[in-house]
Amino acid sequence: MREYFVYMLTNTYHNVLYIGVTNNIRRRVYEHKRKLVYGFTSKYNCTKLVCYEKFTDVNLAIAREKQLKTWQRSWKNNLIEKLNPDWHDLAADWFIKSGR
Repeated sequence: MREYFVYMLTNTYHNVLYIGVTNNIRRRVYEHKRKLVYGFTSKYNCTKLVCYEKFTDVNLAIAREKQLKTWQRSWKNNLIEKLNPDWHDLAADWFIKSGR
């Protein structure tokens, strides 16, 4: 079964939000954090994963991404704060190298 993710990234100051969709959230967040692809997230330093939702239907994931992009900023903030009240980077420990 395939998985798809709609995710939100922000910068250090939480004054910019990016919404995207992917079928591999770890890879995509890694690309954003390392700024491997030039674009909005690298330009505005959006490297902090603050929210994501998982889907098994790609069409539902794309529809959700489009829906969230039309939302007012306050609605997006409320969604993030409902799921992640302190705006922690949910991927903070995904890419830590072992000491070996």
